[in-house]
Parts: sequence; structure tokens; C-alpha cells
Amino acid sequence: MFDLLEKCLLAGLGAVSLSRKKTEEFVAEMKEKYQMTEEEGKAFLEKAEKFAREGKDKLSEMVDAEVKKVIDRVGFVPREEFERLLKRIEELEAQLRKE
Repeated sequence: MFDLLEKCLLAGLGAVSLSRKKTEEFVAEMKEKYQMTEEEGKAFLEKAEKFAREGKDKLSEMVDAEVKKVIDRVGFVPREEFERLLKRIEELEAQLRKE
């Protein structure tokens, strides 16, 4: 299950990096076709990169939310909670040995 989620996340990240390459190609084409200046091309590319980063962040948030839903549905305990409970059990066992 986690492999599937990991693959989905990696596919999304791959799409983002692929879109950067396509965006650069598009900017080069626009510069040539529409006589864009270097500054205009850079500004457009920066806007596109910002949009891609925001998309990547949203994708990451969505994946995190879905992973949490799956974990809750399956009934897994977060590691921090597990470690806290384990420590509490060890403390209680130590108290029992003393009695």
C-alpha cells in the first residue's frame, strides 16, 4: 500500500520536473516566435516555476492527507505514540519488578 503511495508521489514529482523542461522549451519557442526579450522570458519562466512549486506542494499535502486517512482506516498507531506507549510499559514493568 505504501509502495503505491510512494509511486504516486514520485510520479507527481516527475511530472513537475518534466513540466519544467517543457516550460523552458515553450519559453524558448515564445521568445523566437513572439520576439520576447530575455527578461520577459525569465519572468514567464519564474512564474511557471512558482506555479509548479505550488502544485508540487499541494500534491504533497494531498498525498500526506491520503496517507493519514489510510493509516487511520487501517488502524496503525503513529510511531511517536507507539514509542510513548512502549516507554510507559517499560516504566510499569520496572515498577512491578520493584514490588
